[in-house]
Amino acid sequence: MSKLITENAELLIYLDGKLRVTILGGIKLTGLDCMKITLKLTITDHKQNAFRHNLDLYNSIQTEQLIDKSAEALDISINEIITAIGQLTTGLENYRSERLEVMKPKQVEKKQLSEQERKVAITYLKSPDLLTRTKQVIAQSGLVGEETNALIAYLTYTSRKRHTPLHLMCLGASGPSKTWLQESVSETDAGG
Repeated sequence: MSKLITENAELLIYLDGKLRVTILGGIKLTGLDCMKITLKLTITDHKQNAFRHNLDLYNSIQTEQLIDKSAEALDISINEIITAIGQLTTGLENYRSERLEVMKPKQVEKKQLSEQERKVAITYLKSPDLLTRTKQVIAQSGLVGEETNALIAYLTYTSRKRHTPLHLMCLGASGPSKTWLQESVSETDAGG
């Protein structure tokens, strides 16, 4: 029974009966037209007798040389090596596909307002003293003494959906106040 162990991406291990194949340095996830690897083949009973080789598993000449030389060096039948290398290649292809799928950026699901939420938001935006109420909500987040800067930051952040969004640069002495201001404002829910 064969098994590909992928717990360490830099040291993949493939077990097939008495044959153990260690893929040193893992595999590249880019360049799907090749499968360049460095491997170490051993027989589980005789770990001191190892065969090391680097090759492109998609190159038939290199793969044939690997099969011939490793069968001779490890005193194992060519058919066992052929089967193991074929299954290893398939396992590595599957592993690479899974890793690439996991690395794909996930599409952020757009939040849709319910009709009730939409009415509340429109009412909030149309009511008088919008900026004063927005300052109050920001102050409720725990930010004290930076009301004007917080309001400027909030208005800048809300411009991100516009064709030409505003940009903001916070300058000041070394210390956590600039970061605290940005984090507090970004967590504010001024829309109620």
